Amino acid sequence: MTGTVGLEPIADGLIRTRGAAVDVAFRVRGEGPAVVLLHGTSANHAVWEPIADRLASSATVIALDQRGHGRSDKPATGYTGPDFAGDVVTVLDALGIERAVVGGHSLGGRNAWLAGALHPERVAGVLSVDYTPYVEATVLDELAERVDGGYRGFAGTAAIEQYLRDRYPRILPAAVRRRARWGYAQRPDGSWWPLADPGAMRQLIHGFRTPWDAEFRDVTAPMASIRGRDSRIVSVAAWEQAVADRPDDRWVVAEDADHYIPEEHPDLVADELERLLPDRNPVLHH
Repeated sequence: MTGTVGLEPIADGLIRTRGAAVDVAFRVRGEGPAVVLLHGTSANHAVWEPIADRLASSATVIALDQRGHGRSDKPATGYTGPDFAGDVVTVLDALGIERAVVGGHSLGGRNAWLAGALHPERVAGVLSVDYTPYVEATVLDELAERVDGGYRGFAGTAAIEQYLRDRYPRILPAAVRRRARWGYAQRPDGSWWPLADPGAMRQLIHGFRTPWDAEFRDVTAPMASIRGRDSRIVSVAAWEQAVADRPDDRWVVAEDADHYIPEEHPDLVADELERLLPDRNPVLHH
């Protein structure tokens, strides 16, 4: 560990690294083995709140605003998979933590397996929620259009919440409120705008076109994946190709779920993270 990156508290109970090439905001709760949680495209750390609440009695839960999102830095460039995976190490170093289970949804799922492949000495387990290396180009085209369309101003939080309910019809009501609270900021003219940077979103979605499939196969830590049965992102074919790559992993299909599983079935995701905690699997985590 370098010891060169510090920490500083910021508003609303969040912490930020200080002195990193890209400083990252995050929330910590609980104590025990470390779990790092990585949200999806255009989201923020708060999507993990119910899961963090569930795990806090048995784990130190660290939920990040990934670069380009929330209260983290938004550099002009630097949105490749390894950039995001490196931020996990930056946060672990700043907290003095040697190893962690890393779980992520969508963008965060991709970044979780890259952290496991590129920094194996720091990752004790990986959970990837509704993402694989084999998501089709047409799906990414549609994702880019949806995300770009979400960058606009709103008159107030009621308008934001209505937009979120329409865009994410299956996420729980409290999840809508969390996204509205943590994902937007008011400008001097009174309008509310997303904190996720539009240039960053375009770059990171372009980065999805690099599959990182070799790294997916190279993860040596225990790994599990979840797919929503009705996912618009991970097709059955993309899921089955990933299963063929890693047949000995744990593969879970979430019934009555689409892509946004952490905000639809948080207990299911918490269950899978608990399975990966080192003290739950002493043979695999020796």
